[in-house]
Amino acid sequence: MRAPAAALIVALLLGSSGAAAQVAPATLVDRAIVRFEASELGGAAHPRFIFERTLAFEARLEALAEAQRGIPLPQSSPYEDRHVRAALERHVTEEILANLPVVPPLTELDVRARSIPTQLMLQQQVGGRAALLDAAVAEGMESEDLDLLVRRRARASLYLDRMVAPMLEPSDAELREVHRTEATPFRNRPFDEIEPQLRQWYVADRLAASLAAFFRGARARIHIVVLPGSREPESAALAPDTR
Repeated sequence: MRAPAAALIVALLLGSSGAAAQVAPATLVDRAIVRFEASELGGAAHPRFIFERTLAFEARLEALAEAQRGIPLPQSSPYEDRHVRAALERHVTEEILANLPVVPPLTELDVRARSIPTQLMLQQQVGGRAALLDAAVAEGMESEDLDLLVRRRARASLYLDRMVAPMLEPSDAELREVHRTEATPFRNRPFDEIEPQLRQWYVADRLAASLAAFFRGARARIHIVVLPGSREPESAALAPDTR
């Protein structure tokens, strides 16, 4: 990960929690920046970690998705504090959901099949395949890193669809009602012309709402800490310690 992006994300995270961030020397490096624990993942005995370049990449995705909804991209940086927060909350939520048991259990074929529409939805959300790949290159992400993100999102979406409420296969009647009554990006175009894109948009919108609702409900069971660097404050919690 490039040093400026690493410094920015550390500053945003620590600044949001009221701690002063010190910029490390410019070095091409990646490191774990966030530790989080959740009762669904085994609690403190089984912490999970997020790396700088992963969080920076996901913050870029949040900023690009926001731009697709008509909010201009930041001028001075590729993302802002709210994008880091949104990326962090989504990553944590997806990691929890992706590891929860599904009945009947998911197969590798299930995950592979769901990964295809997941990738297409992601491309639609950020403005196309080129925008997605540009963001990945900017943060030093490899194709394997992108595959891991897509698989995590695919597994999380399958959990929500099978264990919470069906949302991945809306009917044509449901989509036509959405097209007729909701302010979608495709409002003024014929349904038959935009049905595939509308389906992706609608499923992505429902998944985002479900992820946000799950995080709000699970917040008391999640502990998130910004990991200290050699020249940074000892620690900075982004969520209260409720253990």
